[in-house]
Amino acid sequence: MAKKLTHVDEAGAARMVDVGAKPETERVAIASGVVTMAEATAEAIGAGAIGKGDVLAVARIAGIQAAKRTPDLVPLCHPIAIHAVAVDLRVDDGAVAISATVRTADRTGVEMEALTCVSVAGLTVIDMVKAVDPAAVITDVRVEAKSGGKTGEWRRPEDRS
Repeated sequence: MAKKLTHVDEAGAARMVDVGAKPETERVAIASGVVTMAEATAEAIGAGAIGKGDVLAVARIAGIQAAKRTPDLVPLCHPIAIHAVAVDLRVDDGAVAISATVRTADRTGVEMEALTCVSVAGLTVIDMVKAVDPAAVITDVRVEAKSGGKTGEWRRPEDRS
């Protein structure tokens, strides 16, 4: 049986889902992404040698701010009380790996907040290195795991390739 799209009504029009009757539960989402770049650029980030400043610190703050502003950016997202946002940025082999964990106790999940956090953190990395590496690119932004709500626990399956 095919799953029904919740943000589309019977006539096919976009709608905001009514979550009023859903119970508040603890919800967590983890998302990740990667900014690939020249090895020299990654080394400069790690050494703190990018002229605009501390790339990882600025990207972390940008990601946290973005998670809190997700409903302003994604039209059908509910404004919810975010309890915590943790952003990890790690320089590794010509890339910056980004991971975000977002927590709440609410009626809807925080997957979009985690994805927005990772995306904006990645955009911030690119903004800070674009003068030295205009070819930097954000890749593999995805939800890794989520918990809470009706569907409970979900974790991205291991790649089998």
